[in-house]
Amino acid sequence: MTTLTQPGAPARHGWLDREATVAHAGFNRWLVPPAALAIHLCIGMAYGFSVFWLPLSQAVGVTKAVACPADSGLMNALFTTTCDWKVADLGWMFTLFFVLLGSSAAIWGGWLERSGPRKAGVVAALCWSGGLMLGALGVYLHQLWLLWLGPGVIGGVGLGLGYISPVSTLIKWFPDKRGMATGMAIMGFGGGAMIGSPLAAMLMNHFKNAESVGVWQTLVVLGGLYFVYMLGGAFGYRLPPPGWRPQGWTPPAGAKKMIATGNVHLDDALKTPQFWLIWAVLCLNVSAGIGVIGMASPMLQEIFGGALIGKPELGFAALDAGQKATIAVIAAGFAGFLSLFNIVGRIVWASLSDHLGRKATYFVFFALGIALYAATPTLGHMGAKALFVLAFGVILSMYGGGFATVPAYLADIFGTQYVGAIHGRLLTAWSTAGIVGPVVVNYIREFNKAAGVPADRLYDVTLYILAGFLVVGMICNALVRPVDPKYLIPEQEAAAYQAAQALPSGPIGAYGIGGGGFDVKTILAWLAVGLPLAWGVQQTFAKALIIFK
Repeated sequence: MTTLTQPGAPARHGWLDREATVAHAGFNRWLVPPAALAIHLCIGMAYGFSVFWLPLSQAVGVTKAVACPADSGLMNALFTTTCDWKVADLGWMFTLFFVLLGSSAAIWGGWLERSGPRKAGVVAALCWSGGLMLGALGVYLHQLWLLWLGPGVIGGVGLGLGYISPVSTLIKWFPDKRGMATGMAIMGFGGGAMIGSPLAAMLMNHFKNAESVGVWQTLVVLGGLYFVYMLGGAFGYRLPPPGWRPQGWTPPAGAKKMIATGNVHLDDALKTPQFWLIWAVLCLNVSAGIGVIGMASPMLQEIFGGALIGKPELGFAALDAGQKATIAVIAAGFAGFLSLFNIVGRIVWASLSDHLGRKATYFVFFALGIALYAATPTLGHMGAKALFVLAFGVILSMYGGGFATVPAYLADIFGTQYVGAIHGRLLTAWSTAGIVGPVVVNYIREFNKAAGVPADRLYDVTLYILAGFLVVGMICNALVRPVDPKYLIPEQEAAAYQAAQALPSGPIGAYGIGGGGFDVKTILAWLAVGLPLAWGVQQTFAKALIIFK
């Protein structure tokens, strides 16, 4: 393909305007993924926020929690300054994170498509970092409502905008590798906690003293670091000119059945059965996976008990306090091991989907997931610790892979023009799953425990129910078909849309963009996100190895 010269210089625009982000000749498309990673690695700390729960549960007493009166309720917890918060009250922030992530992505996804990824990235940085700063004030004043409002609500909005900000951009830059491109970015959201959690632990140890557990200072430092990184990512975003395609690449000659030849408008996408089927596919896959994440540590401890420390004859209830503390450390390694698989699965499965197809990839998720969920109770009863852990590692790789593959699935079905906004609406499935999965798992566990079920069998019914979730998800995925042509935007309207965006127009070509390979600037950009991620992997891997000793 002949490289074409880009049309005349565009009019001047503000730094945050969509028009100002259109790339010019000489730009390297491999600069966009590290920009996306810079934002996702920061907001991914939402997964690791539980590192603050125990220190915050003794923020008043510092060395020992000061219990609130037994008859005090939630309102007292929100405003008290004289007694410590319960972990259960703090844990509501985790729910707020993912409910607000999905709802804000749905509400402002259309605005993001109109305003461009840079403006959305800057707003995400302000919300996430500002939320952490407000949370630090809440800890300093000992006001739980400020913690809920800061990181929970305002930070949750930042999570939603930051999560979807690079999706449609990356898909446009990598039409030849849609799955790989979105997998690279969304991998960062899974990896954020691997950096943030150990960093937060180190900072709290540095700042704690006789009068403070070190949390508010840690939140201030993290808020500042994340703001700088997220701004760097936002200003690293670029959009390809209309008609751009990679040098030397042409779309496949034969039309693929599951890839749309046009685009579906955001409002029309919600009228199609395909949207709601994929919504159910994501919701069910995430409900099962997030249920495992939430119960990973207690599940391993209660199923294997003394076997984790070389005493298989001792059940969990027979362990003394010291032995329980030891296996708790091992269980933390299990959680870290699952995090590694979650991250790796996001890039590996999403990249494989470029070759297998998205529908076939989700079929693998469900078929293999059903088999593994159904087999894990038996593996636990057999005492097959390594196989049990590896089974859940594969399950969590498919949980992460589901997140990373779904944007490309949406682009295949609905086209690329509104995929970011459509993806935002779809993330309400995540909000729903964030409630359904943990509630189902926790309530069934409590019911079984109250009924006197032994600790090593508390999770059997739960795991079979999660397998049932995946059966329903497999059926929904099988029903996905190409969208009815009546929903496709007519070519005349598509041209009018591009004109309304005031973007430069021109013939199809590479415009001298994307052919630079890994030059010095690109290598430095990747090192800026790769080195922190490598450090986080090293920290997590060291802990995860404990479980195999």
